[in-house]
Amino acid sequence: MAYRWKNDLTDRDVTDEAVYLNRRQLLAGAAAGVGLAGIGSRATAAELEPTSWEDVTSYNNYYEFGTGKDDPAKYAHRLTVEPWSVQIDGLVDSPGSYAFEDIMAKMTVEERIYRFRCVEAWSMVVPWNGFELADLLEMAGVQSGAKYVAFETALRPDEMPGVARPVLDWPYVEGLRLDEAMHPLTIMATGIYGRDIPNQNGAPLRLVVPWKYGFKSIKSIVRITLTEDEPPTSWNKANPREYGFYSNVNPEVDHPRWSQASERVIGTGLFARRQDTLMFNGYADEVGALYAGMDLTKNF
Repeated sequence: MAYRWKNDLTDRDVTDEAVYLNRRQLLAGAAAGVGLAGIGSRATAAELEPTSWEDVTSYNNYYEFGTGKDDPAKYAHRLTVEPWSVQIDGLVDSPGSYAFEDIMAKMTVEERIYRFRCVEAWSMVVPWNGFELADLLEMAGVQSGAKYVAFETALRPDEMPGVARPVLDWPYVEGLRLDEAMHPLTIMATGIYGRDIPNQNGAPLRLVVPWKYGFKSIKSIVRITLTEDEPPTSWNKANPREYGFYSNVNPEVDHPRWSQASERVIGTGLFARRQDTLMFNGYADEVGALYAGMDLTKNF
């Protein structure tokens, strides 16, 4: 069942599956110095150039498998996704290791058609399959002292050749404020386009927070911790000047090296006109109240 949070998004807005998985156009756009492409396209799937499965899975970002854009396609098959479990701990009533299949048996999976905006100023529209993170946290029992939720990606040097290089402080970690995590827009995605998420895209379980830049949507999650203190996040640790904890999509706050006022849409062509970036990626009506009274320039 399709589940939409914005009335202006329809099935026609969904980025073609081939374009989403491939991203070869992103490489071309970056090389031309005109930015990267992304979510929000008004083009129909029929207007997009079809791409073979081999091509659409050959260009991805997943640094645990290497910094080259074709490295995930080369090496992500090494990641063992069955069996999979998620450790849920910290300020919860029922800490423990939860098997993926047991989680799925208790969750209600929906299709959510969301805008997806990358910090690199490209965007797309993705039909995710998944369940609300709030349902998972409520299953574990959130204690009254919890204020934040921390996430951790799998760290398997034998399966992830990229972690041999200190690109980031491994393992990859992310975090949300509790009210952000409990918001009904925030989901744990297990599929895209009605199919299981490919390994290079974060199988078997990833976070999706549609009003935040894409790097907040941590992949291949193995641990969730409820905590009183703000948790560290990988890109903020690597470069706090460029990547804040909140990382909300905000056209009024530029990245130090490029403008965030507009974005290039995947599937509209290399020289297509950029579209304006919307506050909170178009979800301001739903999430704006979470940040009432905050200085969004300081808390970027």
